[in-house]
Amino acid sequence: MPSIFVAVAFMSTLGLMLAGILVLANKRLFVFEDPRIDQVEDLLPKANCGACGTAGCRPFAELLVKGEIEPSRCTVNSKDMNQVIANFLGVALGKEEKRVARLACAGGTHVAYIRASYGGIESCRAAALVSGGGKGCAWGCLGMGDCAEVCDFDAIRMNRHGLPVVTDANCSACGDCVEVCPKDLFSLHPVSHQLWVACSNREIGDAAEAECAVICTACGRCAQDSPEGLIEIRDNLAVVDYGKNSLASRVAIERCPTGAIVWLERGGKAEKGRDARKVVRKEALQPALVRSGSRSGIAARV
Repeated sequence: MPSIFVAVAFMSTLGLMLAGILVLANKRLFVFEDPRIDQVEDLLPKANCGACGTAGCRPFAELLVKGEIEPSRCTVNSKDMNQVIANFLGVALGKEEKRVARLACAGGTHVAYIRASYGGIESCRAAALVSGGGKGCAWGCLGMGDCAEVCDFDAIRMNRHGLPVVTDANCSACGDCVEVCPKDLFSLHPVSHQLWVACSNREIGDAAEAECAVICTACGRCAQDSPEGLIEIRDNLAVVDYGKNSLASRVAIERCPTGAIVWLERGGKAEKGRDARKVVRKEALQPALVRSGSRSGIAARV
């Protein structure tokens, strides 16, 4: 019987010692977390998209409370909600300019040839692995909607010509479309970048233009008409120096014969210059099928 009391006393003493160690460790190792972080996080959209440059809404809230970032960096939140956060923390809203995804291709099925019929998984990435996807322009959009599929904000839809259309108001600049596109056609730009080259073609000459009616032909007229250094022809493609964006104007687009370089109005509507050929065709181009049954999953066309 005495041994039972000894065991009970020992276990009780051990329990008290361990409890004391835990209390001491809690006091020594305690890390204070500002309660405002939880409150600010509740005011954020919980999208965890990373468009603000952080790993998610919680890290963003932590930086906001520390004063290391401005509320306007969250492009998913409305301006009014970001102002609520700014007022709560007693900081300035900030002047972060909205960024949106832009597509460097305008070659829909009504203006650009598909030279092969792909019959595999309905995915741009899968198609690109098989002879580049079958489009006549090797740099052109394949139009299978991987970008629309990964967009969590309903900012991308596929139009009737198989081209992604970005709704600026919904775009959070999260970059998911940039990562998923196998042709690297998407990039993120401030909305003030209104001069845009809607093409990625690097070839030149009649053969290149025969593949797409709205292709950049590297004629150089946009560079000639613009302030020096704003646009240059690089690798047979017009390239805009957005470091000189303040010099940009509609003058650059007016003599483009194909309409490959456009002026984007607020909201994303693209306007072509006066010399751009008119696109009247609404239906997809239908080149003749000359060889089928390819083991690669591609049927060649001419």
